[in-house]
Amino acid sequence: MRLTQLLPLRVQMKMGTALGRLGMKLIGSRAKTARRNLELCFPDMPNSEVEQLLKRNFEETGKAIFDTANAWWWSDEKIQQHMTIKGQEHVQQTLDDGQGVILFAVHCLPLEMGARIFGQFQPGVGVYRPHNNPLMEYLQVKGRLRSNKALVPKRDLRQMVRSLRAPNVIWYTADQDFGRSSAIFIPFFNVPDAATITGATTLAKLGKAKVLPFFVERNSDDTGYNIEIQPALDNFPGENEVEDAKRGNKIIEEIISRNKSQYMWLHRRFKTRPNKSDVSLYK
Repeated sequence: MRLTQLLPLRVQMKMGTALGRLGMKLIGSRAKTARRNLELCFPDMPNSEVEQLLKRNFEETGKAIFDTANAWWWSDEKIQQHMTIKGQEHVQQTLDDGQGVILFAVHCLPLEMGARIFGQFQPGVGVYRPHNNPLMEYLQVKGRLRSNKALVPKRDLRQMVRSLRAPNVIWYTADQDFGRSSAIFIPFFNVPDAATITGATTLAKLGKAKVLPFFVERNSDDTGYNIEIQPALDNFPGENEVEDAKRGNKIIEEIISRNKSQYMWLHRRFKTRPNKSDVSLYK
């Protein structure tokens, strides 16, 4: 990975495309999961379009390997040659007002690069899942600290709140299935009962913070990366965490829909059902 970042970006992306196509053939279970997610979320999409989107998604997944290498090892100067950023004034205004910033992101494939680009003007605090493999844990921590002040394990709520009250910026994602114990079941695209966490409400309240939607994508011609930070959400958190979560899912849907092929469809987003006796959506 360290050596690949020396290659021109377009060469990396061609290699990533080939790796993604190979992965689609070799990892049939992941292709099946991604296809099922697309069918569930977009039931009116013709099969031919589903298959085309699935192929593109695997190609983009292959490219994401190089996105990660670039995010961890490119110099700041090289990052700045391949990036555009929009909306940083919303972050600065929130911090100037003495409030923390929760960047409400989704698991887009170039998310690692999004954090590195953001760190060019405002290093934040990354919320992450420690890796079980010691080498990968070392690499991801070392790489992510190039654009972050610190990293906080995703279950360490106290440290997240402390960071927000500083005030600081943290990343937050609510677009994956974390199991039944911490979930409510609400609509996500065309799935009426997707397991969804409500942590954004808790963090915003305890951290006295604002929530700002965050979008990142790789250019369509593979020449660089764009990020956009939207204005802080009005009236968030609200009176009801369920309504907040529904609002959050709508924002997630909007972000994903801006570039469907660059979303992490490989995750079993709907593996947890409302009742343990419910039939799996992946059978």
